[in-house]
Amino acid sequence: MWGLVPLFWPLLKPSGAGEILAHRMVWSLVVVGVALVVMRRWAWAKELIRQPRKLALIVVASATITVNWGVYIWAVNSGHVVEASLGYFINPLVTIAMGVLLLKERLLPVQWAAVGIAFLAVVVLTVGFGHPPWISLCLAFSFATYGLAKKKVNLGGIESLAAETAIQFLPALAYLLWLGSRGEATFGGDGTGHAVLLAATGLVTAVPLVCFGAAAIRVPLSTLGLLQYLAPVFQFLLGVLYFHEAMPAERWAGFALVWLALSLLTWNALRTARRAREGVRSATATASSHTGAAITATANSHTGAALTATAGPGTHADTDTGPDQPPAPDPDPISTTRAHSGGASGT
Repeated sequence: MWGLVPLFWPLLKPSGAGEILAHRMVWSLVVVGVALVVMRRWAWAKELIRQPRKLALIVVASATITVNWGVYIWAVNSGHVVEASLGYFINPLVTIAMGVLLLKERLLPVQWAAVGIAFLAVVVLTVGFGHPPWISLCLAFSFATYGLAKKKVNLGGIESLAAETAIQFLPALAYLLWLGSRGEATFGGDGTGHAVLLAATGLVTAVPLVCFGAAAIRVPLSTLGLLQYLAPVFQFLLGVLYFHEAMPAERWAGFALVWLALSLLTWNALRTARRAREGVRSATATASSHTGAAITATANSHTGAALTATAGPGTHADTDTGPDQPPAPDPDPISTTRAHSGGASGT
């Protein structure tokens, strides 16, 4: 759905990018609000209001996603679909760079290589375009900042979108009323079909996000990361094959470098995921072996006690035994399992 969105925005002409953006904000809040009422999920709102730091981060997220949405809508309706797709291709690389600069994260050599190749790609594309690919950079940096803010807020997808659009709602509504007062609003003036399409911007925004949230808890993270490349791939193909945007040699070279950088990141992510799975399997096997040993020891101790009791007085078995002794405490196989699996996971 995200990959096919470029087909939707041109349907909203003659509305300008600003009007489309304002409708997207207003109708997104309506759609998400209905969803929250149906699911009865409001408790998070009271907690959020009591936390000024989280509210400030929500404002940052709302501002950056407003920039992202606005630039993207304008880019698609102005014939820059390919350049917009580039922004989402380089977004993971920008996110990595921000992690190093802002969060002091340490990179592996392969990640440094990917970031370096991406920087070279921007240089090549700057030469090709005759200016920096500002649309791509604006989309990448705004979405990376948005992701960073959402990471700090730590709200669910629907809740986060509700909070962000609640902040956007009044300015967006005021802008639409101002357009209407000047006779420049297209909502209601260009027919019912056009009004319905403008209202559908809320669904276009919310439905893919809800699907993404549902998939995130069902699909392995490595698979989810790879699937997210489908959106810019579809956008790029639409730009070249459907909108027939120009792709001179230097632009192909720049994209090739970006794809090389992403290939390195993907290979590294898959290798890391494989090692993590092997670590889990090793930990599980270790835990199982220790649990089996504990159960065997328990069984042996009980068997020995039973044989001693069976021998009874007057036999050689009670020669060295005194009064009745309490049985030795049974080892706890569950605790043993947790201890060993925890240690293996830590390793």
